[in-house]
Order: sequence, then structure tokens, then C-alpha cells
Amino acid sequence: MSQRIKVLKTYKIFINGKFPRTESGRYTQLKIDNLPIANVCLSSRKDVRNAVLSARNAFESWSSKSAYNRSQILYRIAEIIEGNKSQFIEELILQGEDSKKAILEIDQSIDRIIYFAGWPDKINPIFGSVNPVASSHFNFTILEPMGVVGIVAPEENSLLGLISSIIPVILSGNTCLAIVSEKLPLCAISLAEVISNSDVPNGVVNIITGSKDELAPHIAQHMDVNALGINIDNKELKNKMFFQASNNLKRVVDVSKYNIEDSNFESPYIVKKFMEAKTTWHPIEKDFTSTNNY
Repeated sequence: MSQRIKVLKTYKIFINGKFPRTESGRYTQLKIDNLPIANVCLSSRKDVRNAVLSARNAFESWSSKSAYNRSQILYRIAEIIEGNKSQFIEELILQGEDSKKAILEIDQSIDRIIYFAGWPDKINPIFGSVNPVASSHFNFTILEPMGVVGIVAPEENSLLGLISSIIPVILSGNTCLAIVSEKLPLCAISLAEVISNSDVPNGVVNIITGSKDELAPHIAQHMDVNALGINIDNKELKNKMFFQASNNLKRVVDVSKYNIEDSNFESPYIVKKFMEAKTTWHPIEKDFTSTNNY
């Protein structure tokens, strides 16, 4: 009797709340210790364009939700991950982590979502301002989401790194597309399954697997991407993306200098980097007919 061949799971990409196969039809076998454990899609430029379009279409609806509602939705993501801890731990172990580190990473990931879920309705009260001016105007500054953000997630800490890249971006009303870890992509698609089953609207988060060297330049060059969030150690690719982003004056936020595992990463200043300040002047109308005496 011949030895049975194991049926490997094919991890698809996540665009507009759906799980399509890559337009290119390409895939690769993910191997750990030279043993195949899963099939992973190799996305194409067309997949990037589809993800950007999805994120753009979702932006108006997501950014118009109340900050309190976005906070509730992020908290729901943490709730679902908490209920599926065993699946994520199993995948982290499958990708080569020991059980102790896998448990620590999943706990850190949940705690990080909870931390950032508390910020949507606090960003403007803290960082917004009423500005003193010499003329008869009210002058105030508020922070607004930038739009579509392209994310290049780190290779290590595949779950914590991706969550730490996505959540600070979307909590303020941005939408995003993320290129995930090439060598440790399993948790990224499981996270996409969590997002699809939560209250996050379709298109707010789009997750793409494949070669960063191939896909990241397409995001940097795309004229409908407003900002980039980069968390990679590849200096050559990073410099290339900085140069290409200048074509439409994208803001580029390099968060690779922060330690993902450190609690210092939990900071509202990271959220602020993906928002832009809007200053409004409003004239003060004086009532010259008033006879009130003081």
C-alpha cells in the first residue's frame, strides 16, 4: 500500500472581503525543514491594483463611521482572535516557533489590538487644537485620515508584526493593503479570515502574499495610494520605495526603527503619523446692535 499524500491547504489572498486566487495563477509551496506545509499564492501587479481599488472604494464609508464605532469594531477583532488562539498558536508552531514564544506572540497581538482600540475617539481631543489668532476668527486644527495606505509588513513576528502594521493605520479611518511576510505567511491569511468574520467592512483591509521585491514597488508607484507604512530591513528595497513614492508625494512612514515586541510600540504618535492636519478658519460675526452693558 503506497504512502498517502497529504492534501495541503492553499492560502488565498484577501481582497474586498473575499478570498480570490491570485490573478496570475501562481503559487509556491511553503516548506519548513524541507517539508511542504501549505500552498501560498504569488500575487501579481493586477492583484495590487484590485486591492488598491477595493481600499479606495471602502474609504469613504469607513472614515465616516464614528470613532467610537471603529473602536468597537477593532475590539471585536481581538475578541475573535482570543476565541481562536489555538489555531494561531498551531500555525506559529508550524512555521517554526516554539510553543512558549507562540503563546507569547498571540497574547501580545491581542493586547496590542485592545490598546489601539481605545484610541479612535481620543486622537483629536489630544492632538487637535484651538489656535490663537490676531484676527476675528476661530482657528482650529483637527486630524483626518490620509486615505489608502500601502503596508509592507515585517518578515519576523508574522502575526504581531502584521497586526502592529495594520491596526494603527485603520483605526483613524484609513484603509489599507498589506504585503505580508514571505517566509511566514500563514497567520496573515488566518487574520484575514478573522477580519472577514468581524464587523470590518469589505475593502478596509486587503492582504496580499507573494514576493516583496516584486509587489512593493507597484504599491509605491500607484498614484491612488496616499501613504506607505514600511517595516522591513531590506535597505535596497526600502530606498527604492522612498524614491518611487515621490512621484505623487506619498508620505512614507518607516516604522522599522521601532521594536515590534516592545511595549513602547504602543504609542498614539504612530497613529498620528498616518493622519494629516486640517486647519480651519471661521469668521466671528459681531453683533453691533447689542445694547448689553457690562
